[in-house]
Amino acid sequence: MKWIGKRISFVDDKDKATIVVYPQDISWLKAVMGAWVGMWLAIGATVIWSFFTFELSQQETIILIVFLTFWAYYAFRVTKSFFWLMWGKELIKIDEVSLTYKRSIRGYGKAVPYYLENISKIRVFQPKERSIQSAWEKSPWIKGGERIEFDYMGKVIRFGYKLEEKETKQLFKFITKKMDDRLKKIK
Repeated sequence: MKWIGKRISFVDDKDKATIVVYPQDISWLKAVMGAWVGMWLAIGATVIWSFFTFELSQQETIILIVFLTFWAYYAFRVTKSFFWLMWGKELIKIDEVSLTYKRSIRGYGKAVPYYLENISKIRVFQPKERSIQSAWEKSPWIKGGERIEFDYMGKVIRFGYKLEEKETKQLFKFITKKMDDRLKKIK
């Protein structure tokens, strides 16, 4: 196994290339996100308990239902981001006919093959340094920030969460070389 930067490992065999992209490994960030998830779930549990324990007016019931709707949405988003930081990884396999991509959390996730002859316009996407998008993608509760993308049958497929610019360029170079090598073998 070889490494591109600190977060990308790869194995380059004769028939396939396998790449693993790990999330950022920042201990204090994991601790803060874990505390945030714990507090958010405790708040929700307290509100749900109150909802079933106290006699509420119709207006109070509506307010709690609206609050719990927003609470559930953010509980899902923050918990998913926390699990991604703890156990997530992106798996990319380039074989003779396809580039297969899987977003995995503890092995769970769906591997989707993208056939090489249908992939077009592979490119690097790097937001401007002082833009709102750049600041948004750097926030810990956002899982996104994909850096490499390509067009596939009318859709844009993205991967490479929160990679540094140098790592992105090296990964892009590696992937395009492997895809070109495989396409030459097909033709």
